[in-house]
Amino acid sequence: MATRKILTEGDPTLEKHSHPVTKFDDKLHALLDDMRETMTEAHGAGLAAPQVGILRRAVLVMNDEDEILELINPEIVSATGEQDGLEGCLSIPGYYGFVKRPNEVTVRARDRHGKPFTASGTGLTARAFCHETEHLDGLLYTRLVEGKLMTGEEVDRLIEEEERAAKKEE
Repeated sequence: MATRKILTEGDPTLEKHSHPVTKFDDKLHALLDDMRETMTEAHGAGLAAPQVGILRRAVLVMNDEDEILELINPEIVSATGEQDGLEGCLSIPGYYGFVKRPNEVTVRARDRHGKPFTASGTGLTARAFCHETEHLDGLLYTRLVEGKLMTGEEVDRLIEEEERAAKKEE
């Protein structure tokens, strides 16, 4: 396993459409293992192959049980409800924005050996399913941000203001 370089906004690879995975071989397994190590080291909740320069439809998503799901050729098959929350991206380090997403999402995908399966998630997992599959079509979350992108410091100030306001209401 090896840590791979995460591409950042401005790299044209991030805006390209990824190709379906057709070979479930050692090369794919090495990519998935490297992506796992890269995502873990970067403290991410998900990672898509294009973010490490590979235009294949493969993503990793951390679910609510802190398991890393490997999704090959993922397709969102259902999405219900709505959530509005802060989102960030390993390819846009240090910036966050509010994005509306479905609250519950089910995806159909294949595992590293080509076996089909479905996975469902709510909250952060649903958000990650959407965010990572959009990477496969060259879409960055910044196009969906409501309002402006914020730095980590701005997010911290916003949270502090909300906490102060909540204490005043008590």
